[in-house]
Amino acid sequence: MNLELLESFGQNYPEDFDGTLDCVSIAITCAFNRHGTLLAVGCNDGRLVLWDFLTRGIAKIINAHVHPVCTLSWSRNGHKLLSAATDNTVSLWDILTGEVEKTFRFPSPILKVQFHPRSSEKFLVCPMKHAAVTMDMEGSHKQVPLDEDSDMNIVASYNRRGNYIFTGNAKGKVCVFTEDEHKLKASFRVTTGNLNTTAIKSIEFARRGDCFLVNSADRVIRVYESVEVLEFGKDGEPEPIQKLQDLVNKTMWKKCCFSGDGEFIVAGSAKQHSLYIWEKSVGNLVKILHGTKGELLLDVAWHPVRPIIASISSGVVSVWAQNQVENWSAFAPDFKELDENVEYDERESEFDIEEEGKAKEDFKEEEEDVEVDVTTVEPIQVFVSSDEEDEDDDALMYLPVAPEIDEPEEGWPVNTESTQQTEEPVQRTEKRKTSQQTPESAKKSKLKPLDVDLENAPLDEIHPLLNVKKPNEKVHKKPSTKTKQKSGKSDRSKHKGD
Repeated sequence: MNLELLESFGQNYPEDFDGTLDCVSIAITCAFNRHGTLLAVGCNDGRLVLWDFLTRGIAKIINAHVHPVCTLSWSRNGHKLLSAATDNTVSLWDILTGEVEKTFRFPSPILKVQFHPRSSEKFLVCPMKHAAVTMDMEGSHKQVPLDEDSDMNIVASYNRRGNYIFTGNAKGKVCVFTEDEHKLKASFRVTTGNLNTTAIKSIEFARRGDCFLVNSADRVIRVYESVEVLEFGKDGEPEPIQKLQDLVNKTMWKKCCFSGDGEFIVAGSAKQHSLYIWEKSVGNLVKILHGTKGELLLDVAWHPVRPIIASISSGVVSVWAQNQVENWSAFAPDFKELDENVEYDERESEFDIEEEGKAKEDFKEEEEDVEVDVTTVEPIQVFVSSDEEDEDDDALMYLPVAPEIDEPEEGWPVNTESTQQTEEPVQRTEKRKTSQQTPESAKKSKLKPLDVDLENAPLDEIHPLLNVKKPNEKVHKKPSTKTKQKSGKSDRSKHKGD
C-alpha cells in the first residue's frame, strides 16, 4: 500500500497534550536533531540534557556552562552541538564523548547561534546590539554587513541550504547576503497597512521547500518565498504568501517555526502557554493548544518528521502529539468487530490455490521467477534533501547508554556519568574519581576559551533572559530621614552582635 498516499489524508499536526519531560532542573531552550531522535534541552543551571525522544528517557547529561543556556544548534550529522550561555560564551560539544572541543568568549550577550546547514565547520552568531557574525572553528570571524539606515538590533538566519544569510533589523528591512563573500543580493521592507515599518523579531526557514517566515513587532507572521525575494533584487517589494495573526486577542509571538514538511506553522504566545497552528497553503487557523494558565512560554520546537511539538514553560518541557485511536473496522471491507470470542468455521477450500466451482481458465498463470532485491536499502525521502540522493551514513541517530553497576568487579570500566549521578559513600566515589581522571581529561578541563574581538560591540549589556537592569539605569535617590534612622539602628545592632 502507498504509505505517502495514506499519510496525506491524515492530520499532520498535534492535537492534544502528551506528557512532560522532567529535566530535574529548569529548562529554558530546546532543539531537535535533524532526524528527530534526540532532543537537546538547555537548563538554567548550565546543564545540557539529551533526551532519547523515542523512549522518552535521558540519554546523557553534560555539565556545560556555569550560567543559564540560552540557545542551542545541532550540526547536520548530529555529532556536534553548539550552546550559548548568558555569560557571553559559545561552546562546541562532542555528543558521543560529552567533552567540550572549543569555547568562544564574546564581549556582548549572544541571542542566537546556528550551525551552517551543510557544514560542521561554520556557524552563525547573533550578538546583542551588534551585526551578525559568521565564524569557523579556528576562531576567525567575519561580520555580516549592515544596511545604511540599520540600527544594531539584528536578527539573522541561514537559508535551508546555507548559501544565503537573511538578516532583519528593527526598522523592518530584510537583507539577503551571500554566505561566502557577504554580497548583498536582495532586500525589502516589511511594512504595515499604513506603510509604517515594523521591527523584525526573528526569521525562520522551513526544513523542506523555499519558504521562510518573518515574525515582526506588529504581531503579524508573514510567509515569503525565498526564490521570489531573490528575483526582486535590491529594494524589491515582494508580497507575502500568507499573513498570519490572532485577530481576536492580538497576541504577541514569542517563537515561531515550521513543521517538518513545511505545511504548517506554529507560533507560541508571549503572554501565556498557548500554541497557534496554521496551515500554510490556506492560511487558516487549524488548532490552538492551551497549556497551564499563568505560565509563560519560553521556547517551541517542531519535530522534524512526526507531528509532535515540544514547548517549554515554567522549566518543564511539554510534548504535544496526536491521539492514536485504533479503528479495527478499517482493515478490510468484511472485517467484523466482535464483542466476544466466536468459534471460526474454516471452509475446506479456503486455502486452496484454485477454488472449487471456478474454472482453471479464470486464474492467471503464475509468472516465472522474479528476482526480488532484498539487499538494497532505499533512502528515506524524509531525511534526504531535494539536491541529494543518499542519506548521511555518518549521522548520529542514538546515544549508547552504559549500564549502571553499583559494585563493579575489579578491572570493570566505570561509567563516569553513573558514578556522578548515584549517591554512594564518599570513600568509594573518591576512589572512582582518582581512577577515572586521565591526562586527556585533565587537558580538556583546562581548555582556554578563545576571545572574539568585535568592533564597536557593547560591553555593558546584560542578556535579556536574565531580566536584570543595568547599574546605570537604577535611579539614585537621596535617603530619607527614616531610612537613615533604620540604617543607623541596623549598624548599631551589628556592632552589638560583634
